[in-house]
Amino acid sequence: MNPFDLSGRVAIVTGGNGGIGLGMARGLARAGARIVVAGRNAAKNQAAVAELETLGPGAIGIEVDLSREDDCRSLVARGVEAFGRLDILVNNAGIALRKPPQDYTSAEWHRVLDTNLTSAFLCSHAAYPHMKAAGGGKIVSIGSILSLMGAPFAVAYAASKGGLVQMTRALATAWAADNIQVNAILPGWIDTDLTRSARVEVDGLDARVRSRTPCGRWGTPNDFEAIAVLLGGPGSQFITGAAIPVDGGYTIQA
Repeated sequence: MNPFDLSGRVAIVTGGNGGIGLGMARGLARAGARIVVAGRNAAKNQAAVAELETLGPGAIGIEVDLSREDDCRSLVARGVEAFGRLDILVNNAGIALRKPPQDYTSAEWHRVLDTNLTSAFLCSHAAYPHMKAAGGGKIVSIGSILSLMGAPFAVAYAASKGGLVQMTRALATAWAADNIQVNAILPGWIDTDLTRSARVEVDGLDARVRSRTPCGRWGTPNDFEAIAVLLGGPGSQFITGAAIPVDGGYTIQA
């Protein structure tokens, strides 16, 4: 058995039309998986699908708003309907709101948590019966180094990502008997549309990231291809409940 062969498998990647999500989708497609790209922007979905179809056996895009419970459940149902099964779920969809915590409204707080954390639970909840019936599956949720560290400008984001890690551990223990492995990836500072705006909004961020990161650079979405294949495939059968930083060493520095 090739531990990195995903031939015949189907993956749903939320937020898979750009950034880290698309990077992971590329890796999964290259390894042989068919991909369901989920995102709010239909044009970006289709652009991602067109690229992924050149790399793997097939892909479709589904336009969804994952802050809505009905869309989370519909996504899984439509993905299974399209490809006949579900083996891998990547919970990557997320938003950030950068402002001092005292300036948040209740609506802003709930919007971030609903998109980043609640959607991951609802998609996992919807995926579970399909994975159990198939004899197993893989769930990978995208946390953040802010799951581990504090940041004064991102309290809701940090809370949602910290919650994802604890949810990952709880689901891993709950579903281990069903041969479902549940893990989290904790990205560091990655060059995406989301962080490009952060470099404008947070004074000195770029220089601070480069000086603190032992690798001396920002990460790229392609840095997530290999770990997506590892955690999405048979090579990770004995890895569950883990939260793995992919941060160029940022969190190991004092």
